[in-house]
Amino acid sequence: MTTTERSSTGLDANIAGALSYFFGLLSGAVFFAIETDSRFVKFHAMQSMLASVAAIVIWIVYMVLASILVYIPVLGWLVMLLLWAGLALGMLGVWLFSMFKAFQGERFKLPYIGEVAEKQVWPTERA
Repeated sequence: MTTTERSSTGLDANIAGALSYFFGLLSGAVFFAIETDSRFVKFHAMQSMLASVAAIVIWIVYMVLASILVYIPVLGWLVMLLLWAGLALGMLGVWLFSMFKAFQGERFKLPYIGEVAEKQVWPTERA
């Protein structure tokens, strides 16, 4: 589904949706709070906030695991480095892909998070 609607922010909905991902939790919260007309923008803002919280939780788990792996010479350090690279690249990829999809005017849902965001914005509609 693509959109051509306008946002109450004065921006096109696809621009506002993409910008809601730009600073993650912060920009998502701002666009979710100020948007009054476009459910498309509210959806992407909510999905941005939820994805940011998930990234923070994943990063905390990584840091706990890394604090344990640091005591295992060489192998632990290698695993820690590979996990860090994988998480960083994965999160960057999801961030860029989500912004791109919103900019294209698509209501792309991330797994699990997209369902929750959709229920917050379209509570009675099933997509």
